[in-house]
Amino acid sequence: MPAKKNSKPVTIEAKAAKHGLKMLEVRVRFWTDDIAVKKGEIIPKHAWGSGVINIDRNEAHGLTPEKWLPFNSMAEIPAALEKCLIENGVKIISSRKMKKYALAEQPKANEG
Repeated sequence: MPAKKNSKPVTIEAKAAKHGLKMLEVRVRFWTDDIAVKKGEIIPKHAWGSGVINIDRNEAHGLTPEKWLPFNSMAEIPAALEKCLIENGVKIISSRKMKKYALAEQPKANEG
């Protein structure tokens, strides 16, 4: 979605955070049920390609996650991650490497 032309930059107050609360953490859980033949057992290091994803609680960032978001294949993890971040109000700032291929705004087509 293109940025509005006359939009004012948003200013957010920085605040102190204790060590261990500065970083955001996302948890991905893979289902492991019904892989082993015997109920209640697992096959170590084996999981289905589906599960749930959620962001961890973090008081410094004001994160109090409420629901786990499902994914049904490994290919759905990026979409589930994006939805998780959006639903929790997390804004991602482009890293240096991303800036090599990501645009800040949609380019305008030449008129003529």
